Amino acid sequence: MTLTPEQRIELHDFNNLTKSLSFNMYDICFTKTKAEREAYINYIDEQYNADRLTKILTDVADIIGAHVLNIAKQDYEPQGASVTVLIAEGPVEEAPDTAFHESPGPLPESAVFHLDKSHITVHTYPEYHPYEGISTFRSDIDVSTCGEISPLKALNYMIHSFDTDIMTMDYRVRGFTRDVNGHKLFIDHSINSIQNYIPDEVKRCFDMIDVNIYQENIFHTKCRLKEFDLNNYLFGYKKDKLSAEEQKEITGKLRHEMDEIYYGKNIDQS
Repeated sequence: MTLTPEQRIELHDFNNLTKSLSFNMYDICFTKTKAEREAYINYIDEQYNADRLTKILTDVADIIGAHVLNIAKQDYEPQGASVTVLIAEGPVEEAPDTAFHESPGPLPESAVFHLDKSHITVHTYPEYHPYEGISTFRSDIDVSTCGEISPLKALNYMIHSFDTDIMTMDYRVRGFTRDVNGHKLFIDHSINSIQNYIPDEVKRCFDMIDVNIYQENIFHTKCRLKEFDLNNYLFGYKKDKLSAEEQKEITGKLRHEMDEIYYGKNIDQS
């Protein structure tokens, strides 16, 4: 739903609703040997080091029209990285008509939005299974805004910034603001699913499940890539180097790992 300036609710004071988006992505890989595992972790650390993550977060800030106040970043030993960006509202003469439009957001070159004092953070977690040959990379991005604009406008870009097998997304609106009569408003825009902010071409690639608590303004969506090509999960070689039995065994391990992450529970392989 798009509201024109005439339709907007007149507030008693500034809009102080807090809108938080958590975006979690997982990349899965089969690493048969210690050397393969170390090479994969080094690759991930290079691809998603603090500098690259800083670029992603500053692009997110551009998309929602925020001014970057401060950046703290750190690469960790032996692996992983974190970045925190403090952002503030920029000068706005008139709120954009698309502020409440429930659709996939723009990519950085078409940024138009502004918001109140907020923050964006990212943390990465490369890890591996000690026995099964599975390596997993997880990245968590949190975008918290205060004011009229929802961080969901940056979701499209975040999805395009990572090569992901599984995504989980949580969106919540906290607090309240008041209209001119003192009536509390616990949310200021219509939403029935995070999926409405994901492009159709992306949704066609994933199986998706929603768990929403509308009365609490809590929305959750998780996604798992539909297509499975074993070549995309081997590090440094292709499946033609493996026997049919090895391909079947590795595929089973990878799918089991993905199922457990997607459903959020341990699954007995027997």
